[in-house]
Amino acid sequence: MIEKLTTKAIALLKQLIETQSFSSKEDNTALLIEEWFNTQKIPFKRDHHNIWATNKHFDDSKPTLLLNSHHDTVKPNNGYTKDPLKAIVEDGKLYGLGSNDAGGCLVSLMATFTYFYSKKDLNYNLVIVASAEEESSGPNGLNSMLSIIPEIDVAIVGEPTLMNLAVAEKGLVVFDAKVKGTAGHAAHPNKDNSIYNTIEVLKWFKDYQFARNSPVLGDVKMTVTQINAGKQHNAIPAEVDLVIDVRVNDKYTNQQIEEILTRKSPCSSIKARSLRLNSSSIPINHELVEAGIELGRETYGSPTLSDQAVLSCPSLKLGPGDSTRSHTADEFIYLAEIEEGIDIYIKLLEKIL
Repeated sequence: MIEKLTTKAIALLKQLIETQSFSSKEDNTALLIEEWFNTQKIPFKRDHHNIWATNKHFDDSKPTLLLNSHHDTVKPNNGYTKDPLKAIVEDGKLYGLGSNDAGGCLVSLMATFTYFYSKKDLNYNLVIVASAEEESSGPNGLNSMLSIIPEIDVAIVGEPTLMNLAVAEKGLVVFDAKVKGTAGHAAHPNKDNSIYNTIEVLKWFKDYQFARNSPVLGDVKMTVTQINAGKQHNAIPAEVDLVIDVRVNDKYTNQQIEEILTRKSPCSSIKARSLRLNSSSIPINHELVEAGIELGRETYGSPTLSDQAVLSCPSLKLGPGDSTRSHTADEFIYLAEIEEGIDIYIKLLEKIL
């Protein structure tokens, strides 16, 4: 059964690759996921472009384990040498947009859910959500499903981790900031040039260190990622706009990061876009983690954001593929990684179910 499910999962991934699914435009990949469940005779529900289902013998008296991954993609970058919307197999690699992030994880989790769907007397209920809008952190992704699906006690979020156990993940706060000065003609003296004022501000952001280090996630990482100012060559602008990307470890809340930057940064103004993308983790002694360690998987803290950020329950990030391939040109996943992913997912759940 596992071999057949693996073959079908790879076939589905090829279809997903060849079906455009940019964030908030995942309607056609949602139809492919519906077709999987229909073929497997598994009842499902759909909300926007999110497809979800529960195991056959769902029991309200038992805790519930969420299996989640996303079927939206970023847009392909200009570095592609292969057609990003063509599933191409070469030397054991399956190329295509979304193959690694996170199509391989999604189809592996769907195969795993299908394997356990009809089994009786499980210790956990299973809920699977094939979610949308992960790449854009949009309003109609997994976050919108948490009030619709049954209450979740623990989650596996499928993202490429080489099937190692990401037991913690950094949160994210994006800030919009302004550095002000005095507008004027470029031909005249100006001791309050907003662009020159930005030099010291940028140095502050470059050098500032948050005090609390996490044994799992390391330091908070703060990076200025965008600068915008001026409209013409002969006019000094009144202000410079900055965007600051802050990756938050588990020693700070997003609210604390906002308070620190509001109080300490030398910007004229600074404002967080959102505080909802929190750091996340699972206790190292949780039975899910212990089961993974027994299978020889390593634990680590992840610097990259996923749908874990919207979950308040313990969550483990785990999936086939390699995060360093995500969003790169000629994205790919090894077929052997999908085979291994399904095998490890099933063995992991067999230990706790």
